[in-house]
Amino acid sequence: MRLTRVHVETELAPGREVALPEGPATHLARVLRHEVGDACVLFNGDGRDYHGRISAVGKREVRVEIVSAETVARESPLRLVLLQGVARGEKMDLILQKATELGASAFHPLWSQRSEVKLDAARADKRLAHWRSVVASACEQSGRAAVPEVAAPLALAAALAALAPGGLRLILDPDGELGFSTLQVDAAAPVLLAIGPEGGWSPSDREQLRAAGFQGLRLGPRILRTETAGLAAIAALQARFGDLA
Repeated sequence: MRLTRVHVETELAPGREVALPEGPATHLARVLRHEVGDACVLFNGDGRDYHGRISAVGKREVRVEIVSAETVARESPLRLVLLQGVARGEKMDLILQKATELGASAFHPLWSQRSEVKLDAARADKRLAHWRSVVASACEQSGRAAVPEVAAPLALAAALAALAPGGLRLILDPDGELGFSTLQVDAAAPVLLAIGPEGGWSPSDREQLRAAGFQGLRLGPRILRTETAGLAAIAALQARFGDLA
């Protein structure tokens, strides 16, 4: 039987008893009807699964006693970093969820010249917390024990300036100079994939990306929507260089 996995942002170790956050506690107790003695798995993003048993179930609290820990080997050998133009509502959730399932290691949401989503500081903070929750939930479902980082959204220029040097830098372009048949990937370096928002990259955006070392990658002759492009490229890269065998 598949055990329920729960992400918690706290230190975990065998022998400890942990109170679950309200959301997971409610899901386990009221939705799944788990009871004292039932098994579950906790993880906090350190690369390990912590096997435990429910030790207490109350009206507002579920506590889990951790029994053992094991290292989880589900991370791709390919370090894929997605620079994603912020998309509207459920599109952005879909991108983050599915890219996490496909093995992306980090996300950098960004604003570009043609971004259709505008958020003030307070709403941006709430959206960032929501995006991180989406990624953690995708890890729960997919069995990943390392949670990809979701950076705070930045303007394109600031996002590019904040990148660590190096890595293979790609933008999708039907007329790009690189093709999958000849693409070379260094397993020791990250692959940075930049995907524009619903309105696409503007000429100014493309100039900035090119100046930052991004090269055009051909992924078929068709223009893909923002919610399709990154996922298709990640899947193709994983199939050729990663762990989608």
